[in-house]
Amino acid sequence: MTAHEPGLRIAYVVNLYPAVSHTFIRREILALERQGVSVTRIALRGWDGVLADEQDRAERTQTRYVLQRGVVGLAGALLRVALRSPHRFLRALGLALRLGWRAFRPLPYHAVFLAEACCILELVREAGVDHLHAHFGSNPPELAMLVKALGGPGFSFTVHGPTEFDQPERHKLRDKARDAAFVVAISSYGRSQLFRWLRHEDWPKVAVVHCGLEQAFHALASQPPPQVPRLVCVGRVCAAKGQLLLVEAAARVVACGVRLELVIAGDGEMRPQIEALIDALGMRPHVLVTGWLSSAQVRDHLLAARALVLPSFAEGLPVVVMESMALGRPVLTTYVAGIPELVRPGENGWLVPAGDITSLAQAIESCLQADPSLLTQMGANARKCVLARHDVDAEATKLITLFREAAKAASRA
Repeated sequence: MTAHEPGLRIAYVVNLYPAVSHTFIRREILALERQGVSVTRIALRGWDGVLADEQDRAERTQTRYVLQRGVVGLAGALLRVALRSPHRFLRALGLALRLGWRAFRPLPYHAVFLAEACCILELVREAGVDHLHAHFGSNPPELAMLVKALGGPGFSFTVHGPTEFDQPERHKLRDKARDAAFVVAISSYGRSQLFRWLRHEDWPKVAVVHCGLEQAFHALASQPPPQVPRLVCVGRVCAAKGQLLLVEAAARVVACGVRLELVIAGDGEMRPQIEALIDALGMRPHVLVTGWLSSAQVRDHLLAARALVLPSFAEGLPVVVMESMALGRPVLTTYVAGIPELVRPGENGWLVPAGDITSLAQAIESCLQADPSLLTQMGANARKCVLARHDVDAEATKLITLFREAAKAASRA
């Protein structure tokens, strides 16, 4: 693969990295590096968590952690920056106070963000970084914005949703986009939501760059869906993913005499409620909750199932949908956010209205009773669609072009 801009040096700023739910960030970083870009990983936390995935453990050794320095380290960085550039520091302090007014986080947090930005400024100067890129629309782009105000490089950020779109004004999306070189949406739907809240003159800054799948998914031999009546739901066990509704719908299907095995692959804050509902409905023989799994284990569960089922109430565009489709598995999910841009009813999966338990139960029954040849064809359609649309190296090339243009514009300025 031809390298692009071999001297380009980027720093990624993330709250938590690596993490089981952030594999898309890891894939993006590695794809950039394959094309000759130097990427410095900077995270606030994540140095001490349990990681099931070997690749995540490798990423942790390359990541620099701001909060690992402790209060003394933060205070030292803040003092050094303030003494070195008092005018810039005061300007950044004013910005932090403005961003903290009626914000998602109380005002004292934004004073801490300023100290964290001082640490990040020292890290990016040490690495000779040309441009900062933040993931998510919460505090990472604010940190990048403060770094810029302190004299650091320009920045950009990727908005995934749905949380940023729940309270866009309190997340200060308009202010962040105004100061950013560009903003990335992961779907056309995400772009439309940014258009709702950004100034019209900032609309040209918004680019769609999809989350991507690495070449390993292209190399996998296609396997037809098994005939066992098994579905798998992959994701954090939380309110937005709709697993409580899924268990209730599964109970209706079983009550109709349809054989069903349901694997809920994941963990999260609502697991106790899920487990209690499984017992209350007598679904223990039919439902398994696995807890956190490695990427390889998730892949094995997807291959062992007829389809992925994801009854989400709110989403961006789930990476597990892409992974399932790349493995030749149809997807049963909801008309939410960017999902209908990828999942097409009757062609590569089923779409149901979010929160509609009757439609969800009917779709589950339809999937379990579908002819194997139909499932195989839907799986083939799914694989062809996602590999063409979500190739991580092609998407990284789009990002590199944006990074290169932003760095050049900053250099000219």
